[in-house]
Amino acid sequence: MAFLPVIALVGRPNVGKSTLFNRLTRSRDAIVDNQPGITRDRLYGRGKVGERPFLVVDTGGLEAEDGPFRAQIRQQVEQVVEEAQVVILMVDGEQGLVHQDREIAERLRQSDRRILVAANKTEGEDPHLAAADFQELALGDPLAISALRGDGIDRLVEAAMAGFAHDDAEEADAPPRIAIVGRPNVGKSTLTNRIVGSERVIVSDTPGTTRDSVRIPFEFAGRVLVAVDTAGVRRRSRVAEAVEKFSVIKTLQSIEDADVAVLVLDASSEIGAQDASIAGMVQDLGRSVVVVVNKWDGLEGRQRRRIRDELARKLPFLPDPEILFVSALHGSNTSEVMPAVIGALDSAMVELGTASLNRTLRAAVTQTPPPMHHNRPVKLKFAHQAGKNPPVVVVHGNRAEALPASYVRYLGRYFANAYRLRGTRVRVIPRSGENPFADRKGTSRPSQGSSRRRRKL
Repeated sequence: MAFLPVIALVGRPNVGKSTLFNRLTRSRDAIVDNQPGITRDRLYGRGKVGERPFLVVDTGGLEAEDGPFRAQIRQQVEQVVEEAQVVILMVDGEQGLVHQDREIAERLRQSDRRILVAANKTEGEDPHLAAADFQELALGDPLAISALRGDGIDRLVEAAMAGFAHDDAEEADAPPRIAIVGRPNVGKSTLTNRIVGSERVIVSDTPGTTRDSVRIPFEFAGRVLVAVDTAGVRRRSRVAEAVEKFSVIKTLQSIEDADVAVLVLDASSEIGAQDASIAGMVQDLGRSVVVVVNKWDGLEGRQRRRIRDELARKLPFLPDPEILFVSALHGSNTSEVMPAVIGALDSAMVELGTASLNRTLRAAVTQTPPPMHHNRPVKLKFAHQAGKNPPVVVVHGNRAEALPASYVRYLGRYFANAYRLRGTRVRVIPRSGENPFADRKGTSRPSQGSSRRRRKL
């Protein structure tokens, strides 16, 4: 079972790493500013070229001068090189080769990672001439790009992804995977041992005992499954030990690779921003989710009411997940976890008949018609399923692509509720129908009288 390839972006400040990160991930997660040194921590995101997904990491800029964050940034970049399979050294094509580029290249040559050099900010220049200065770095042929305009990005990503095999048949035959995710010391390893029925994972009161993702095949109700116990995701300000910096990227890889995520929460402490962040990772990657609130035994009624209230307030974006209250240590209610996981897995892989989908679409439109677009009605006519895990439904109609995001979310919720899907969000893609007369604009249709006159002639 292969994890997604990891591509790291490194370089001195203000060479365009965050701009390239945003373009590769199709997001604006990285702050982009002309002031050097804005990115002080690592950002992780999911990119895709063709049918091949990958993870991309944006790092803080490396500088030789001392400063309040220089040592931390250098440590971050050195660690991310260990995490990545490919490192893209970004340089400034406008400024040309500078001493800092040489220093960073020297550090990178000491690693065993594959290194690519990307000369950014080369808009309007001959690619070969713009990148020629950086041949001196002796890291292969530099590639001229423009992260801002997108020039040369496809060629750069193709070079980065070269050599990574992707066996679709092997993935199709792989058993379903269940990622156990959550903060450190919430009981993920104890719950994993309960699920698989043996002491397969080391359990300790010390947070961070699990440093890597542990994959355990097992059987449940005649089905072969794989449980993945992940390292706990800490708050970044608390991540000091170098090896624990793997946790975020390992968790992202495990969620991406999984079919269902089991989000484990600690009932003895409040549901915090880090819990919501991990839930957001699951949501963003489109995975079905089961929420397990651990350490439920021994709590007073007031504490239990507080947890239930926090679940409603802090995790409202999760798509109607099964929520279980258990004690992994004592085994209370843990027998309910796997049936809930199977329910979420079946929801993720559900097959929706076209006739049934269209009846459901008509019912959704009847209950809440789509809003007008420029005083013209949006007519939704036809729906069909286009994918699984998560279920993808394409809705066709006149001006369908003008639907507001709120209405698209409404359709997704309506489909999920109609088919009783648990912990699974239906992704709805609106598609506008083509106008068969679009290429005949400006041509008037002959009147009935004129056609009669032509026939008489």
